[in-house]
Amino acid sequence: MQVAVVGGGWAGMAAAVTATEAGHRVTVFEATRTWGGRARAMPTTLPDGSAVLLDNGQHILIGAYADTLALMRTVGVDPKQALLRLPLTLLFPDGLGLQLPDWPMPLDVLGGIWSARGWSVADKWSLLRTTSSWQMAGFRCATATTVTDLCRGLAPKVIQTLIEPLCVSALNTPPERSSGQVFLRVLKDSLLSGRGSSNLLLPRTDLSALFPDAAAAWLGQRGASLRPGCRVEQLELLSPAQAPSQWRVNDEAFDAVLWATSPSVASQLLGQARGEAAPALQAWALTASQLQHEGIATVYLQAGSTRLPQPMLALRSSAECPAQFVFDRGQLDGPAGLLAFVVSASTDERAVLQGKVLQQAQAHLGGLLRGSSPVLVQTVLEKRATFACTPGLQRPAQHIAPGLLACGDYVDGPYPATLEGAVQSGKSAALALA
Repeated sequence: MQVAVVGGGWAGMAAAVTATEAGHRVTVFEATRTWGGRARAMPTTLPDGSAVLLDNGQHILIGAYADTLALMRTVGVDPKQALLRLPLTLLFPDGLGLQLPDWPMPLDVLGGIWSARGWSVADKWSLLRTTSSWQMAGFRCATATTVTDLCRGLAPKVIQTLIEPLCVSALNTPPERSSGQVFLRVLKDSLLSGRGSSNLLLPRTDLSALFPDAAAAWLGQRGASLRPGCRVEQLELLSPAQAPSQWRVNDEAFDAVLWATSPSVASQLLGQARGEAAPALQAWALTASQLQHEGIATVYLQAGSTRLPQPMLALRSSAECPAQFVFDRGQLDGPAGLLAFVVSASTDERAVLQGKVLQQAQAHLGGLLRGSSPVLVQTVLEKRATFACTPGLQRPAQHIAPGLLACGDYVDGPYPATLEGAVQSGKSAALALA
């Protein structure tokens, strides 16, 4: 089949690789000149004038990302070299928090809970008791349940230092508005899917090199047509008299189309569809347009030669201290002292946010900065970074019309907006062409 993939982000590249493996002839359209979508590298300059590649948002993977890791290997990326694997660690700058030992499951979880620093015996027991009840219920809950509802039996300290950081990092939605069912699915697949599934996988290279650039090279070597800088402005289902079951994309005919753009771009173009397939496309576009979105900000600071005790630390966040995590890029792929502060569910304007994070860095990292005053490098603010993962959310279906399928982290599926969700969606859409 002649297959058009519209969008060169992680979902689109996963779809293109999978379709090529299945023997289809693939053309990838990407409006920008860069592969990777919302998880890509970008060049910038440090305060000393040296050039550096940063990411347009700090991302992490976990050991349970089986499809992402498999596709990385397919396109020639070795996860052992490209990712720093660590046991699940949610430690704060003062050393308190949770760190799982490298033990078989579920001993790692039990050992991590009982050795957690800063928790009382009552705190730990509340977590064991509550998680046992979730497991007995098959990690299922009522559709309308929020994460806050789900965790009412937990001690406040456990909620503040474990549940809230996990929820906002996985679902990018505050616990009081997050889907309890999706949260339970994430916990089940990360903590109970075998040894290493809960491990943190921190990129030791930029996000473009981690998968999308390697995928583009792999596709090019196998005859795929790659069209960076080519925006799709026309999509039409040809009538049977013109060509049975064929789509026209920018005046080119294809047997099938895998649509892998953001929901806003997809709903805008598909909502304007005309012709025989218009009702199906417009109905899908309406569902996509009704998704609510959450912002994510990554504030990069240069703090001398600072080296944090862990490559990633959790931070106690509030309205005035908005960052939930800080990453030491010097321990990953950047120069010493380059810190990435991540603000999930971000609502502040850029200038306000930067001021708050600079103050938070001084207040929360204290002596770890070694007397250095952090200097702003760059702020990446994605106001529509992910969909709001709320209870009972209706997400757009994979199937839009015959021969037209959607893929992306927002398409109907069990996971929130993650790299694994995007990759799984792209892979699933490509396999559905058979």
